[in-house]
Amino acid sequence: MSEVFQQAISILAVEDDPGDFGLIRAYVRLAKLGLSEDKEHVTWAKTLVEGIAAARSNKPDVVLLDLSLPDSAGLATVQAMRAALPGVPIVVLTGHDDSALAVAALQTGAQDYLVKGQFDQDALGRAVRNALVREALESRLRLFEAALNSVANGIVITDINSHIQWINPAFTQLTGFSLEEALGHKPGELLKSGKHNPVFFRNMWETILSGQTWHGEIVNRRKDGSLYDEALIIAPVNDADGTIQHFVAIMQDITERKTAEEEINNLAFYDTLTQLPNRRMLNDRLGQAMAASKRSGHYGALMFLDLDNFKPLNDTYGHGVGDLLLIEVAHRLTGCVREVDTVARFGGDEFVVMLGELDVDKAESRTQASIVAEKVCATLSESYVLKTRQEGKAETTIEHHCTASIGVVLFINHEASAEDILKWADMAMYQAKERGRNQVCFFDSKSRIRALC
Repeated sequence: MSEVFQQAISILAVEDDPGDFGLIRAYVRLAKLGLSEDKEHVTWAKTLVEGIAAARSNKPDVVLLDLSLPDSAGLATVQAMRAALPGVPIVVLTGHDDSALAVAALQTGAQDYLVKGQFDQDALGRAVRNALVREALESRLRLFEAALNSVANGIVITDINSHIQWINPAFTQLTGFSLEEALGHKPGELLKSGKHNPVFFRNMWETILSGQTWHGEIVNRRKDGSLYDEALIIAPVNDADGTIQHFVAIMQDITERKTAEEEINNLAFYDTLTQLPNRRMLNDRLGQAMAASKRSGHYGALMFLDLDNFKPLNDTYGHGVGDLLLIEVAHRLTGCVREVDTVARFGGDEFVVMLGELDVDKAESRTQASIVAEKVCATLSESYVLKTRQEGKAETTIEHHCTASIGVVLFINHEASAEDILKWADMAMYQAKERGRNQVCFFDSKSRIRALC
């Protein structure tokens, strides 16, 4: 804080006793405060009113304030001067060696205190210097706190044991917890959503306890119980010895961004009508399945199916009814397979079912795929009850019967490309249609196409 003393300072002494003021002025000249001897640096005021008026006309660097004046006494004197001169350090002068009063004066806004008759020029010099330094530090702290309070992101400061010591208003706005509710608690006690496993938090703590800053995303819970997505930065704060003493966390609500990303992802990778993966997502998952097959040595199967006589339904009742059928087909297909399998809408009335992790034996894998294909055929051939309503008309119930033609191809390792596998399954599906529809045909690389009877 050496910049505090780069120029001569001015002092306002508010003291009603002329003898005490004379002593103060003499001490100031002897205190080695960098003052020139040919210039008066101490202004004298005998009352609080005079002192405030003098301060407002010529703002001093430091105020030496007697706590017993003709027009004011005690802590009220400090409060009045502090209100009139915010940001100017105050050193109180008291005739009573009262530590309690001194502490109260400091809490009220003074930076230091001196007991009359018990200080000399050196003590006065130290008090003035300390007051200037302390006010400068407090001014910086007020600036930093104002800046932190105005930040849109939530900020939390905890001790080494993760107990909250300070939060900014943005934290309260984000989470619903006030400063009084948060103090002394751990963030996890207030905000834990239950969406993350212990490994997640163990990795977080390993990072920050090693002295590094942790960056990540987390799902937290507000006071009202609602969940939100948060971008989180946690940084350790070290003391002079390099020992971690505190942690500072910066929190940003990214719920809207995550929702937008999810919507974009859904548009890019999912069919808007059935909510099934679309062709792009299918290609990605097929590539993953082929890579998994290479690692495990297990076969996978791809089923390409097309609804039989779908066009007449659309032509007779309109696309709205056709869409209802496609949604129901998607629902039934999903119920026929495992969670690890994939059901995708390829386009129009074409669907793809991908089965992963079948057997290591090709014949057994073919049998497993046949069982699923037969189940799909049977499920899709059951009657559909489609209910539709047109504006201004009563609800219409349509009973419809539908079947599917299915082509199946087994794959393992990277014996073929994803494009070839889809092409072969499509070829087998058309063979099933040519053989009378509502059938399953397997593609075989040697005999090309073989029907499943």
